[in-house]
Amino acid sequence: MPFVFESVLKDKNLGYSYTAEKPVKPQAVTRVAFVLLNNFSMMSFTGAIDALVTANLISETPAFEVLTVGIRGRLVMSDLGIAISADLELSQLPDRIDVLIVAGGLRVKLISDPLLRRKLRNVASLGATMGGLWNGAFFLAEAQLMDGVECAFHPDGRAMMEDVFPKVLVSCRTHVIDKNRITCAGASSSLRMMLELITAKQGVSLTHAVEEILSCDQTNEVSGISTVIVDSDPTLPQTLKLALELMQKNIEEPLSIDELAECVNISRRQLERRFCRFVGATPTRYYLELRLTRARQLILQSNRPITDIAIATGFCSFANFHMRFRDFFGVAPSSYRATYERRR
Repeated sequence: MPFVFESVLKDKNLGYSYTAEKPVKPQAVTRVAFVLLNNFSMMSFTGAIDALVTANLISETPAFEVLTVGIRGRLVMSDLGIAISADLELSQLPDRIDVLIVAGGLRVKLISDPLLRRKLRNVASLGATMGGLWNGAFFLAEAQLMDGVECAFHPDGRAMMEDVFPKVLVSCRTHVIDKNRITCAGASSSLRMMLELITAKQGVSLTHAVEEILSCDQTNEVSGISTVIVDSDPTLPQTLKLALELMQKNIEEPLSIDELAECVNISRRQLERRFCRFVGATPTRYYLELRLTRARQLILQSNRPITDIAIATGFCSFANFHMRFRDFFGVAPSSYRATYERRR
């Protein structure tokens, strides 16, 4: 029976385990289409699409199908002067889309387009989630799809939106999900908006796993095995933070739990309670999961021999390392590299 990660590291390791006997569960695929307007914001678009692509890489089977759409012609110029070859033209887009997002940008001309308006209304009438990046929500509002709905919009265009579309609830928030409308105000907020969409479609565990990959550098300092949930928690006790840092720095030669408690000047019992509350596992269990996570990283990101990796992650016995790694990742460490590459 394979083990599972219990601590906050479980999301960081989601998608990295493999069990040959485990059947792959089919899941509903969410079809997401991005309508790329001429001079669309490349940064807001890539932030949004990166979240979906990363979710697919982590999932056992793809969770999202992504389509890019040009309004007239498939070649669309971004705000960076980089042309994107879209998958299809707007006239070819089927009406049955789960999510349709209009990608705007600073230099996008906010001019009514009859073809776009008609397609947006058709797709929305079938129950799709409709969205806008930067000022893309203008075209949703122009198609009368945002009346009575809270809407995030780039600050430079909010006064215009309030004037032209008085029924739209223009928000000061960076991103908004209201009913089945999703909007963001600029380049940096598109990722957060899509993470909320992933939560709604696939659940919070997958979202946390995507965050671990894409949001790990949002703090001033990033540890070797950071976890967004812990790193961003302002209530984290300083003693626990120090204990976590000591574990990070002592992976090759692990400290005992009593030594950790002594180093941070609290009792072992206090340390165990704080680990269970904030980390989701006992110190002993977290330390093991931390070392195995480091081993997984070294196996996939380096060419070091497996025996060296076992020693570098605090396993004096190769047999013990082999057993523990296989328990958590479902395959022997000696064949893990090749097994993971086949899955990708």
